[in-house]
Amino acid sequence: MVDNSSNFLKWERKDLVGLRNLTKEDIELLLETAASFKEVTTRQIKKVPALRGKTVVNLFYESSTRTRVSFEVAAKRLSADVINIATEYSSVKKGETLNDTGRNIEALKADLIVVRHNAAGAAAMLARHVKISVVNAGDGWHEHPTQALLDIFTLAEKKKKIKGLTVTIVGDVAHSRVARSNIWGLTKLGAKVIICAPKIFIPAEIEKMGVSVIPDIEQALSESDAVNVLRMQFERDEKAAFPEKLDYFKKFGITQKRIDKTNKDIIVMHPGPVNRGVEISSEVADGPNSVILEQVTNGIAVRMAVLYLVSGAKENSGQDGA
Repeated sequence: MVDNSSNFLKWERKDLVGLRNLTKEDIELLLETAASFKEVTTRQIKKVPALRGKTVVNLFYESSTRTRVSFEVAAKRLSADVINIATEYSSVKKGETLNDTGRNIEALKADLIVVRHNAAGAAAMLARHVKISVVNAGDGWHEHPTQALLDIFTLAEKKKKIKGLTVTIVGDVAHSRVARSNIWGLTKLGAKVIICAPKIFIPAEIEKMGVSVIPDIEQALSESDAVNVLRMQFERDEKAAFPEKLDYFKKFGITQKRIDKTNKDIIVMHPGPVNRGVEISSEVADGPNSVILEQVTNGIAVRMAVLYLVSGAKENSGQDGA
């Protein structure tokens, strides 16, 4: 029997729009709650009545498979009603603003909006304009808090701790909301974070976020307990920096040879979708060091925890997860 009632009472944030302003205790509470919901995924009947009678709306302005489906599964396992809005077929195409869409969803008596948007800060703006809860499923290059939480949750499962670990994030950090959320979450929990990327993909003054930069992938791996491999986004402007994808793979790709050279049991993570032979080899992606599919599974428990906690937040607390 899952009993998260004590956690439910501790959480007072109406929204989760990022990890930057969460406390260490907030993040630990989310992870603790996710651990209890993980047990639900092992049952024959994978459902609890925690959000029975609640309505969750998935409002996605960008394409998504893993995140949208994961939120839908999480909500249904909590016994919530789920509505998926495909913005390409909605009033958005007629010029309706995000805030007006949110207000209309609120007027339909929904309880929670999960939003993905291509503009940084969109989730926080929506949260300020509606009284119901808002969860950020990724906003521009800003944050992707639930992805970071499931990454951290998976790492903690494998390594039995976060504090004291060294995690390398490799790839296009400049355009990665996943990287930013991971940096905020990992450093708050006491991990050391290394950034390894081509210079063009390293944000200016990123060291102010509490990370170190090591441009050589083999050196970075040698110092790491885990590596989080970012997807190369060639649909953006990365093609100009690396006209030949193989060139990036030669310089920064995660291969079994590079993993073996460390003589360490390195955990390999990837937020997906995976570009095989571009940022990671198939041998590694499908090998014993990889926890990529475990991340997907853990994403359900993490998102169950997020939906559960924010749905019960005190509306007048004046706090959010920005």
